[in-house]
Amino acid sequence: MKITKQVLVRRWALTTLLALAVFAVLFWSDTRLRGLSGFATMDLQSFTGAAQYRAAFFVWTPAAFAARAGFNLGLDYLFIPLYALAFFYSGILAREAFTPRPTRMRRLLTLLAAVPIAGGFLDAAENGLHLAMLLGDASDNLARIAFTLSSAKMSAAYVGLMLLVGAVMAQVWERKQRRLKAMTQD
Repeated sequence: MKITKQVLVRRWALTTLLALAVFAVLFWSDTRLRGLSGFATMDLQSFTGAAQYRAAFFVWTPAAFAARAGFNLGLDYLFIPLYALAFFYSGILAREAFTPRPTRMRRLLTLLAAVPIAGGFLDAAENGLHLAMLLGDASDNLARIAFTLSSAKMSAAYVGLMLLVGAVMAQVWERKQRRLKAMTQD
């Protein structure tokens, strides 16, 4: 199925703006949770041992903290597909702008566009492990697996951010080209 460039740009802009909005809410809520309890849900990404999960669970035992932590973990599941799609669309836009003909670089950019999608799946698995360990199944082995998933997810996110920068550059360059073309036609 082919989509037009206009539809692709619209989807990219929409998913990027929605991802930024959800990220802002998630960041604010998590920062508030850290201020109130000493732990944020984003801290779970750096935990490497079961004792750290038990400590976070203990601190979040009051209902108000547990509700905030649960909200953040749940909201992250909304954030995952938004950022994964925004980064994927970024990769496709960058590919189309910088490698219009079939080359190795075009194939590489196509593969790189899929990396954030894989990162989204890693993020979902990581969140599931965090939740399982918070609810009592914490072990050092699971904590190390979650930490490894988090590291891989972050690598995918960095690739996605680079693709996003490429897509923004492509849109700016394209807009500049349209303006120059309009000026030369007048």
